[in-house]
Amino acid sequence: MGGSRDRNRVDILVYVDLRECVVEVKKISDRIIFIKLVIGRLIVNVVSAYAPYVGLDEKVKRLFWEDLGELVRGIPSTEKIFIGGDFNSHIGTSNSFDDVHGGFGFGETNGGGASLLEFAKAFELVIAYSFFLKRDNYLVTLYGKEDSD
Repeated sequence: MGGSRDRNRVDILVYVDLRECVVEVKKISDRIIFIKLVIGRLIVNVVSAYAPYVGLDEKVKRLFWEDLGELVRGIPSTEKIFIGGDFNSHIGTSNSFDDVHGGFGFGETNGGGASLLEFAKAFELVIAYSFFLKRDNYLVTLYGKEDSD
């Protein structure tokens, strides 16, 4: 799924053996897409998300979180959910979100990281990446001007 060449887009790749398990594909926006798979008796929802980056209008950021929240609220608690993507944020190394944050992060929590942590807490999700130690070169995928200030 996607937008024009000058816009953001998200995709989900599905292993060929699972393509018959896909029962729904829904593009929520240029930044959010999800698929629902039925694998035996298990229903799995996979979401791909690309959060707005630093410098974009607060309205764009708020709309992203509202859309993602509406999607998650619509998934029954009996179904599994996995959300992956680029949240353009730092969740930091220590905070008061022990129930969603495993303690392994990078630097200080920034605005996007705070939004991600609050979202995870509100929907009783965990940030799986923060629950295991990674090599330093895997902690940050891209440095921008705001990271070097």
